[in-house]
Amino acid sequence: MAFADPLTIALSKGRIFKETLPLLAHAGIAALEDPETSRKLILATNQANVKLIIVRASDVPTYVQYGAADLGVAGKDVLLEHGGEGLYEPLDLGIARCRLMVAGLPPRVTADAAVAAPSPRAGEGRGEWDQSRGSARPRIATKYVKCAERHFAAKGQQVEVIKLYGSMELAPLVGLADGIVDLVESGNTLKANGLVPLEHIADISSRLVVNKAAWKMKHASVMALLTALRAAVRERQAAQDQSQAIREESPPFRTFPGPFSIQ
Repeated sequence: MAFADPLTIALSKGRIFKETLPLLAHAGIAALEDPETSRKLILATNQANVKLIIVRASDVPTYVQYGAADLGVAGKDVLLEHGGEGLYEPLDLGIARCRLMVAGLPPRVTADAAVAAPSPRAGEGRGEWDQSRGSARPRIATKYVKCAERHFAAKGQQVEVIKLYGSMELAPLVGLADGIVDLVESGNTLKANGLVPLEHIADISSRLVVNKAAWKMKHASVMALLTALRAAVRERQAAQDQSQAIREESPPFRTFPGPFSIQ
């Protein structure tokens, strides 16, 4: 596939980049260098008219919004925090899936409670945030300040939001905050630090975003890439569905008593 117009695609290092590469390969685009080992921030590809720029995940929407990049791949969490101004969001790539959640210490069990509530599965909430668990105006630690403020405002709850950039789970443990708003994938980090998910805010995955001017001025090239990526997403989903169906149809492994049984 050849692209008539020059295209600049903004990506961030790490999981999103690695999971985006196979999708780009379906469109005939391959980076000539590995960003994990190269110090270059602008990477050439096998397509003369296509280049990749490597930026912080939180900066992808800004580069696309102001036209420094024509397209980009960003998590929905980043887009919710950014606001999405100046962007089109035509495709959910279905990669880097997780959930944006409110989390905190387990609700206190009263002395007359017969049985403590069971721990929720990863990604599930225990219920609504109990405002009585902390001060009259609970403190919430997060790097998703706007998302947190919108979430609690929509519920009519007043909270004080504290901006942090990492190690969110530490905040409730040392008394900095009553709870956190953060991404939850498996829930293992929360569990390891004695926290539980409390409220679900949004399902998160990575999205293709397009600069509005590029959508108009480079429409043919943008649509060619978008069409190829849509096909790649469909094929990957079909393969995942087939794999899941095979696992569900496979008979359970049986063991039999005796000296030669496999446990």
